[in-house]
Amino acid sequence: MKKKDFENWLKAYVKAWKSNKPEQITNLFTKNALYSTGPFDEPWKGREAIQAGWIAIGDQPNDWKFDYEVIAVDGDLGVMHGTTVYKSAGTFSNIWLIKLNKDGKAKEFREWFVRNRDN
Repeated sequence: MKKKDFENWLKAYVKAWKSNKPEQITNLFTKNALYSTGPFDEPWKGREAIQAGWIAIGDQPNDWKFDYEVIAVDGDLGVMHGTTVYKSAGTFSNIWLIKLNKDGKAKEFREWFVRNRDN
């Protein structure tokens, strides 16, 4: 995989995040993908569970701004650093580990986020 593959996937992820449309969410992932929302959280398993978990979090499209960059790629693994600023919840620093299959769908997604203590 190349950096551009991960950048394209992230663009699609942000588009799905802004829309919360189920088909855009599920199209990001393989059938049996794993999605971990934190290092100690049980991952969501499969597209339907990912979509349900995503929607249940309840992020509203106009409540946040997200800036990111792919900082490393090694084979099928991409690492992203991002900053999410929520109007309602403050600023978060994010690290995402994304494993893509040959078709550019995520087979594994792991995120770590830390809230800025100043807000």
